[in-house]
Parts: sequence; structure tokens; C-alpha cells
Amino acid sequence: MIKGLAITPPILGRISIGKVVERNGKRLPEKDDQFTITSQVQNREGWVLHPFDEGLRKAAINGKIRSIPVRVLFNDPDLNLRAEYSLFDRTTGRPLCVGDGETCRRYTASGIQSLPCPSPDSCELAKGGLCKPYGRLNVKIGDEDEMGSFIFRTTGYNSIRSLTARLNYYQAVSGGLLACLPLELRLRGKSTTMSHRSAVYYVDLTVREGMTLEEAITEAKQNDARRREVGYNQTALDESARAGFANGAFEESGEEIPEIVEEFFPDTGAETATVDGNDEALVPALKPAKPSLREKLDKKAGSDKPGELP
Repeated sequence: MIKGLAITPPILGRISIGKVVERNGKRLPEKDDQFTITSQVQNREGWVLHPFDEGLRKAAINGKIRSIPVRVLFNDPDLNLRAEYSLFDRTTGRPLCVGDGETCRRYTASGIQSLPCPSPDSCELAKGGLCKPYGRLNVKIGDEDEMGSFIFRTTGYNSIRSLTARLNYYQAVSGGLLACLPLELRLRGKSTTMSHRSAVYYVDLTVREGMTLEEAITEAKQNDARRREVGYNQTALDESARAGFANGAFEESGEEIPEIVEEFFPDTGAETATVDGNDEALVPALKPAKPSLREKLDKKAGSDKPGELP
């Protein structure tokens, strides 16, 4: 295994509740009131929709996907959802610091070091609001690829809090059979004074629609028994995933980071700003937009060509 490279679940596509749009010549994040399921391929219009998106949209009320039937890969909640405080360098796109509120891994002049993490509110490096919770949830949609997953990324407190609670609760009440439970991602809305009474959307996780928790647990036990009969080793799978995540200092690869920073860590001077620290709802801000990270990196790459000045 290559050291320093995080081995993550194979990704078949993305689940989002927003997108990056062109506005006044700038690429800016814009949130939505529905799920969108895309492949990993982009064209000039953005991410190409996955076939699952069309199927769920046809069955949805008003054509808006508000829930997605899913299962998770692992019994350990922390393997399905990884959430940390994350700070990215907007000039290079490189992750600078990732922490859990107690300790962090930070790039320094001496390399990557393990340091205390006081959380963004008390950290000098985090001033400016660019260090925020960042969560990645892997789920399975359909049964075509048992090891393939779709990833949902978020920097929203509401989504991270709800998903963390649900995963831990379902793991506990099912007797550790989290990966066997029939679950469903569900989009929820709430209003707050800080959001000016407009809806703030976030992602929750429940048992499948039409099922009670008791029925879901019964199905999980049946799934677990069937898997054990054919030799499916869930414990070994969790251990393998845990070792893979621990193999790298940071989870994201270099080719993913520009898009992630552009969508989830926009410039504080961009034309959108978060409501009450929640990225699930973005509202107009007063400051003019600055060049996007993609534009900065493209400009830097162009200036590094032979015969050109930096």
C-alpha cells in the first residue's frame, strides 16, 4: 500500500443539495431545496446526472428528489461519516489544517505536525471564517455495486449534527448491524431568525419510508444472517476501511480539492455568505466577488509555462 495516500471507498457519484453556478463572470456556490445525484463526469454545464437521478425524480412529487433510499457500507458510524474542522489554502488549494477540536494535523515549515486544536472560535489560524466543519458521508444506492458508494459532502452544522446522531443511534439500537439497515437520506427544512425566516435545508438519515424502526431492525438481522451464511465478513471490511483512511494525512486527493474549496469553502468576499454558520442556506452578501480558486490556480499554472513570467 502506498504510504501517505488515503484509501477511501470507491466513488460512483455525488449527492448534493446545491451546485456551483456562473454569476457576473464568477463561479459561486448556490444551494437548492432538493437532492441531485450526479456521476463523476463534468461537461460545460456542470456535473453529468447519474441515471439514479432520473429514476428517483420521475417517482418524486413535483419532480424534486427529497429522499433517497440508501444503505451504508460499514457498521462503524465514523467510517461512514468523517467530519472534522478543515482549513484550506485558497491560493494553492492545499489542505492546511484538519482537526477534531482536540488535536489537528497541520502543514508547517517542518512538514505535517500534530498540534492542539482549540476549534475555529479560539484558533488564530482560523480567523476569517475559512476553517469550518467539513463532513463526507458515503452511502450505497441500489444493489449493482456492493462496494461502490455515492458521496455527500457538507459544511453545514445541521447536516453533520443530524447524520452523526442518527448513525450512532441506529448502530446502537440495531446491535451493531448498521450496514444491514434499510435507510433513507431525507431533506429537511427549518427557519431561524438568522435566516430571516427563510428555509434552511439540511440532510437527515431515517429508516425507509413505510417502515417502523422495529421492522427495519428485523430486516437488518435477516440481512446479517444471510451475509454470514455466505461468508461475508463485515468486521474485516470495517478494519480494512479504517486502515485505509488512516494511511493518509488528508482524505481528499489533489484533483478533487479545487472543486471542493470552490463549492464548500468560498471566499469570504464572494457574493454568497452563510447564514448563522450554516452552508446549507446561502444569502446575498454585500462585498464584491473575488477571483475563484479555479481562476487563481489556472492563472498560476499559466504563469509557470516555459517562456512566461510568474
